[in-house]
Amino acid sequence: MADQDTRYEAVRSRDARFDGEFFFAVETTGIYCRPSCPAVTPKRHNVRFFATAAAAQGSGFRACRRCRPDAVPGSAEWNVRADVVGRAMRLIGDGVVDREGVAGLAVRLGYSARQVQRQLTAELGAGPVALARAQRAHTARVLLQTTALPVTEIAFASGFASVRQFNDTVRAVYAATPTELRAAARAARRRATPSAGIPLRLAHRGPYHAGTVFDLLRREAVAGVEEMSGPVGRRTYRRTLRLPYGSGIVAVDERAGDPGRAVSAVHAGGWLDARLHLTDLRDLTTAVQRLRRLFDLDADPYAVDERLGADPRLAPLVAVRPGLRAPGAADPEEHAVRALVGRAEAERLVRAYGKALDAPCGTLTHLFPEPAVLAESEPDSPLGALAAALADGTVRLDPGIDRDDAQEALLALPGLDARTVAAIRARALGDPDVAPPGADVPDTWRPWRTYALHHLHAAEER
Repeated sequence: MADQDTRYEAVRSRDARFDGEFFFAVETTGIYCRPSCPAVTPKRHNVRFFATAAAAQGSGFRACRRCRPDAVPGSAEWNVRADVVGRAMRLIGDGVVDREGVAGLAVRLGYSARQVQRQLTAELGAGPVALARAQRAHTARVLLQTTALPVTEIAFASGFASVRQFNDTVRAVYAATPTELRAAARAARRRATPSAGIPLRLAHRGPYHAGTVFDLLRREAVAGVEEMSGPVGRRTYRRTLRLPYGSGIVAVDERAGDPGRAVSAVHAGGWLDARLHLTDLRDLTTAVQRLRRLFDLDADPYAVDERLGADPRLAPLVAVRPGLRAPGAADPEEHAVRALVGRAEAERLVRAYGKALDAPCGTLTHLFPEPAVLAESEPDSPLGALAAALADGTVRLDPGIDRDDAQEALLALPGLDARTVAAIRARALGDPDVAPPGADVPDTWRPWRTYALHHLHAAEER
């Protein structure tokens, strides 16, 4: 097939632009890799292609130890697509299958479990259980190689139902026992302990214009919940997180660019360094996915820049800021409240109703108030109406919700105008193609109108 021939050319040229978009496996070695793997290019007739790492694992292939294909950025396709497969992939990434099972995933999507299984398997070559299993294996490897936690604790923190299932999966995916994986990263294990947090490299594809993202987060930071420290180019963003099993504190570093470049310098190093402190390690997968959405790490900057760079109005802006991202939200419900009330009022809400951390960390002292608390504390107001709708499920902003349905539900609430709802859709729901009412955003910028607006705003702020 022409599509497979194109994929093979990407493998032959070790094109990192396709990392995470597909995987290839070599039948003679039993190994699967990312397209940019530095190993010797296999012969075409020995290569098979897969849409997901789970599909490759399901066909009996093991992850390459050189290129670590399980650690690549996620496919940008899931951010764009609004169909059941795209929504399912966002939910699986958020850990819904681990917490609620396939039945819970199906309920959130509005389909039967059999329908979800059939659609995912037909398109991706793997069902929800296999996709979640691949994600658990990656979480397990991260914990084995970056912490000194007992193997038994890692097994359950990764989402496995038993130690035996954990051992069998790790051996099948990595062709190594958990002990062998840990031994291979002994130095990393000595540097990281549970009390010091979990060090992570949050991978991205292509250039990443970190400066604009950190500028935005600095302007929006809500005291008590977020903070930004350090000089421009080497800043650290820290915030608290409310998670399904507990709470967390995360720190993400702005990687410095070329000192000779502007302060918003681009780097193409492939990751952002982060560290997570969690009260319950079962939240690791969910926390990582929320950070990936916040920093827009699964975007395809090549596709975005190609489309927007072809427009005369945007071309000079893209040239100045290649790899510009459209940040999402670490907590969609929190962001919806903040979009409605503004930063100053959000800080008041944190002081009045936020849950205090058991152990404050620097200026981080609280979790953002839960919707149910705000609904009870601020009734008879637009904020109270929004909070009540979020608390009772009238409005859902989880990764698998249909964005059009969420927008319709938000617009039905008092005090939420179309512009505020558009802002919530772009950030809380991660829609890459939002055009606020009245904005001069032509259809030729589709499906990346959210990114186009970020380019225009960034240019105005200089």
